Amino acid sequence: MHLQRWITGLTALPFLIFLIYKGGTAFAVFIALVCLLSLGEYFRILEGGQTKGLLAFLPLFSMLSGMLTILAVHTFTGEIILCIAAFYFIICAFYSLTRFKENPAVLSKAAAAVQGYVYIPVFLSFAILIRSGSNGMLWFFMLLALIFAGDIGAFYAGTYWGKHKLCPSVSPGKTLEGSAGGLFANVAVGAVIKIFFLSGIPWGSCIIFFLCLGIAGQVGDLFESQFKRVAGVKDSGVILPGHGGILDRIDALLFALPIAFFFKKYILWV
Repeated sequence: MHLQRWITGLTALPFLIFLIYKGGTAFAVFIALVCLLSLGEYFRILEGGQTKGLLAFLPLFSMLSGMLTILAVHTFTGEIILCIAAFYFIICAFYSLTRFKENPAVLSKAAAAVQGYVYIPVFLSFAILIRSGSNGMLWFFMLLALIFAGDIGAFYAGTYWGKHKLCPSVSPGKTLEGSAGGLFANVAVGAVIKIFFLSGIPWGSCIIFFLCLGIAGQVGDLFESQFKRVAGVKDSGVILPGHGGILDRIDALLFALPIAFFFKKYILWV
């Protein structure tokens, strides 16, 4: 399993590096595709691992709206997210009203769809905002390096030293030692990044940023695990050998993206 994870990661890495370097429309289309696949996995999890429900109105509408959101943010500005999100909510609400009499459970399905829209397309939109901002390519590479470092640090620290459960009701395999190892890796890799690329920013601000990013990533990982736990599925998909699905791979990144954007623009002022 470890070897398979590394082979998959190293195979995909050159394509990811190229798309981040390229930026622009190519990067936006890539993020839109990631959004489409992730939303498909999200609704698959909600259906207990089944795919037949993906052809229903709410999943199809959500996947279309998700891609539209990503491409609209790339074409216009971040403000468009609020407009599309509002329209999306209104349409979901209207749909639930038309189906409520015959199936009251439609309200829960509509709520889950709205949650999925915020969770995936809205959060992924911050990837576009970061990449298109000042020093966007550098910041996106730094963000990925920090998230990957935390993921790897948590995985191996938990594997070799993990004894005390972090959140057994959600993910029995995760430990406090793994969590600490992930945060240590976040700060260690972040320190190298700070020395070479963020020399003008105080150490205290940088360390707080690295820790907040690491904590957000771990919360994102556990948040997705809740869905899988309830649905009784191990992975969100099978598209990435050794990693599971796309959502399994980006669950930490999803929560880290808005944190990174907020720190970059409003705290660190870079």
